[in-house]
Amino acid sequence: MVNVFILQRVHEFGDDRENVKIIGIYSTKTLAEAAKARMLSQPGFIDAPEGFHLSCYPLDKDH
Repeated sequence: MVNVFILQRVHEFGDDRENVKIIGIYSTKTLAEAAKARMLSQPGFIDAPEGFHLSCYPLDKDH
């Protein structure tokens, strides 16, 4: 079975609003973690490093 790793970030504004960004979809957990490390030095992420979520999904299956 082939899996993909989806890296996203949820930024909560404190007034019940949130912004969800899909950072990317990767073939390995290692590549997804490397992407997270790159994002942590970028504007918009450097000041609020929390909220990253990494999920693993098998391809060709209903979720």
